Amino acid sequence: MIRKALLSVALLAAGCAQVPMADPQADQMGRAFPPPEPGKGALYVYRSGIMGVAKPIDVAIVGGASAQLATNTYLRLEGPPGPVEVDCKVGDKTGGGQVEIGEGRTRYVEVSMKVGLLLPGCEVAEVPPEQGQAAVRGSRRVTTQ
Repeated sequence: MIRKALLSVALLAAGCAQVPMADPQADQMGRAFPPPEPGKGALYVYRSGIMGVAKPIDVAIVGGASAQLATNTYLRLEGPPGPVEVDCKVGDKTGGGQVEIGEGRTRYVEVSMKVGLLLPGCEVAEVPPEQGQAAVRGSRRVTTQ
């Protein structure tokens, strides 16, 4: 019985999505939630939960960076105040949303898998700071392109 459980855990871990991770100092800095630089706003985009653990979600900030988010990973960006379009993609399915970033403000966005009829998709939703910070604390930072 124990052998079966260990085998199941090993197979699940082997199937987890691998994405490029940021260095430990950048991860630690991100989890400290520093205020954005003067004249800028900050955006955290994260993915938590176990839905679709073997498949990363492609995330693109329109006009900015892109990254892949595996389960329990996040990215942090700073930029000028204004509307920010966050798009996600899983296979051929896409989703997205817009967040208004104010000067000196930080926003949190969750990207998640959603169940489709035939294939999974993704969705983007702004969350309260408390929820976003709790998720980021339990996650690791990815590199952006």
